[in-house]
Amino acid sequence: MTDKEIGRLLADVWMDVQQPAILWQAGVLVACMLIAHFGAQLLQWRAPEQSGETLKRGAAAFRRIVFPLLAMLLLIAGRALLSAWQSTNLLSVAIPLFGALAGIAFVVYLLRLAFSRGGWVDGFERAIVALVWTALALHLTGLLPEIVRWLSDVQFSAGTHKLSLWILLSAAFWLVVTLLLALWAGSALEAWLMRAPTLDSSLRAVFARLGKAALLVAAVLVVLPLLGVDLTVLSVFGGALGVGLGLGLQKIASNYVSGFIILLDRSIRIGDVITADHQHGVVTRITTRYVVVRSLTGVEAIIPNDTLVTTTVLNHSYTDTKVRLPLKLQVGYDTPIEQVLQLLVDIALRHERVLRDPAPTAHVLNLADNGIELELGFWISDPEEGSQNVRSDISVAVLGEFRARGIEIPVPQRDVRLVQGKAENESASPGSHAA
Repeated sequence: MTDKEIGRLLADVWMDVQQPAILWQAGVLVACMLIAHFGAQLLQWRAPEQSGETLKRGAAAFRRIVFPLLAMLLLIAGRALLSAWQSTNLLSVAIPLFGALAGIAFVVYLLRLAFSRGGWVDGFERAIVALVWTALALHLTGLLPEIVRWLSDVQFSAGTHKLSLWILLSAAFWLVVTLLLALWAGSALEAWLMRAPTLDSSLRAVFARLGKAALLVAAVLVVLPLLGVDLTVLSVFGGALGVGLGLGLQKIASNYVSGFIILLDRSIRIGDVITADHQHGVVTRITTRYVVVRSLTGVEAIIPNDTLVTTTVLNHSYTDTKVRLPLKLQVGYDTPIEQVLQLLVDIALRHERVLRDPAPTAHVLNLADNGIELELGFWISDPEEGSQNVRSDISVAVLGEFRARGIEIPVPQRDVRLVQGKAENESASPGSHAA
């Protein structure tokens, strides 16, 4: 439908409004909207929880477009019936408006899927649909040029440049559109990188973040010259940003730079068991500002990246996930050592988490005052599941075997001697000396 056809149609609608027969068209329009509303409520369909993601997305898209589609179909049928008695110009205008509403709702839903869940598009989905549909409705009704002319007449000066409300709104619109395209391209790039089997998970995260940042910067640099903004202004902003980084934002900038260093050199990866900043646990998330370490008690510590770069980090699974756990104990001097050492190895091998390669070993550490000091060493490959629980299980098993076999675990003994002295009081022999 061309602009001339739209203009003639609106002129015909204005002629119909002045006639009493317009009430029949208004009644048909209201009736179709009510029927479409209740019909959409009846046709609300949600995919079962066990269904696939594609089916769930299809059901969500259907819920968004069922009302405008029903309204458009009912209006087409109503116009066909009413056209036998009178003109139906009002219905002819309403039909493309409802069709446009269905198309816009579907496109915005696809835009929402392009971004991560919980993003800003989720909260503003209805507002975006209403805004785009309002602009299209103003265009179809011929009111948009008048509004543009009024916005262009409202002008003000900014330095040597003269600006109008229409220029500012156009700049904001194209900037938002360009940023949306950049974000969509960044999300597509991230999804593609996350599916790349040959790249390490840390490198995927680095390239995804760098790609998003580069696309956003490119979007801004492309759209600003098109709007008449001199890019040399950005040099002043860059200088101010550099001064801010050097003063107040130094620590924040250090964390971001350290985050990229960690992701690039892969010194810390998701799933590693580390000890840093008095925190011990599994690395569950790495961002450009901090690392999340989840302890075995479930408490999550957020450690800044700068701390991980400038301090010593104990990575228990840097090159290998295997961890050796020692268990120290004492036995009496009258204990057959060879049998006890073999018994300790057998007890360790009974545990399901203890590795057979490398095999557990038992050694004599020292001939102490109270007994013979022994050490049982064994390896596990899943330290993220906890190490103290394995050590506790084996300690309980050792106590049970020692008690069953009569093996003594000596305790410190002390001989206390109580010496009781008898005081002798020597009294002087009786006698008197005469003066």
